[in-house]
Formats: sequence, C-alpha cells, structure tokens
Amino acid sequence: MTSEQFTEALNEQIGHEFSASQQYIAIAVYYDAETLPQLASHFFRQAVEERNHAMMMVQYLLDAEEEVVIPGATAPQTEFGSVIEPVELALAQERRVTDQISALTELAREESDYQAEQFLQWFLKEQLEETSSMSDLLSIVTRAVGPNILLVEEYLARIQIGDGGDDTGAPEAAGGTL
Repeated sequence: MTSEQFTEALNEQIGHEFSASQQYIAIAVYYDAETLPQLASHFFRQAVEERNHAMMMVQYLLDAEEEVVIPGATAPQTEFGSVIEPVELALAQERRVTDQISALTELAREESDYQAEQFLQWFLKEQLEETSSMSDLLSIVTRAVGPNILLVEEYLARIQIGDGGDDTGAPEAAGGTL
C-alpha cells in the first residue's frame, strides 16, 4: 500500500507534468508564430509526451487504489526574447523534473514502497533521455542562431531528437497514450 505522503507527492508531480505539457505547448506556439514548423512540431510532440507522463501517474494511483487529485497547471511562459530562450527554458524544466522524480524515488525508497520505486525507475531512465536530447537541441539551436536557424529546421526534418515517447516498456497511461 502506498503511503499518504507518497500519494500526495505523486499527485503534486501530476501537476508538474501537466504544467510541463502546457509549457511545451506555449513553446510550440512561439516557434509556429516564428514560422519554424519543425521546432513547433518537436515541442507539440513533447507536450503530448508530458501529458502522457501525467496520465501514467494517474493510472498508477488508480491501480494502487489511491486518491487521484488533478492539480491546476502553472501558467506557462509565452514570451521569449530569442529563439534560444525556449530551448533553454525546456532544458531547465527537464532538469527540474529529473530532480522531482529523483525525490519521489527517494521517498518511495525511504518508505520501503518497492512497487512505487519500481514504477519510478522508468521515469528516471526517461528523464536521462529527455535531459540529454534537450541539451543536444540547445547546442544545435545555439550554433545556428540568426540566419542559420533554418539549419535547425532542416536538421529536425531529418533527425527526430528524443524517442518520441515510443518506449514499449513505459507504464500504462490512464485512458491510453496519445
């Protein structure tokens, strides 16, 4: 049985995941308005992936017969001073989520909740991939800033950064993944 403290923390994380999804939508909209469709498409996919992560956590709580509380999402940043800023924000967000998942794992371990700890192992692996791929994207965008930003568009048209959320070992998402 999952502890009340872990259930509360996981419900809070659901809110963080939905907030991350909203932030990625805001970033995608920014890039779309800048006529950078590949960057926009990348971040729209990231938004869906974050939504799916939240729904995986919802399903875990449902399976554990724990209360599910869907907290409100934090309002996203919608204005950026350059094409680099959204990717910098995304990388910072992925690092923050990694810290949050690590803290949840530590809490599960402290409470000897081995099922919760096992559930979170997938998210730890996913966060390593997410942080690495966002760091790569930041390097690419930084090198291509200015008139060369279209090289990022060309690159993203050829190479998909990240796994796109297609991990067959991923936990089940409530309502299914999008």
